[in-house]
Amino acid sequence: MKYLHIRLEELLSEHGLSKKKVCSALDIERTNFNRYYRDEFQRIDANLILKLCEYFDCTVGDLFEIRER
Repeated sequence: MKYLHIRLEELLSEHGLSKKKVCSALDIERTNFNRYYRDEFQRIDANLILKLCEYFDCTVGDLFEIRER
């Protein structure tokens, strides 16, 4: 079965950032961020995706991958 993966772990690592720093900079609750980080989301918040793309200077395509379980 396929699922949508948000590349947050990879982006944090590439940029040398912590979850705390990103959540603080984007004014995101850590619990919500962790759901996305662990791919445990049911719906995607479009505003959050825009914030992440701007913060990491990436496209939506750079942020998401389709993976196999």
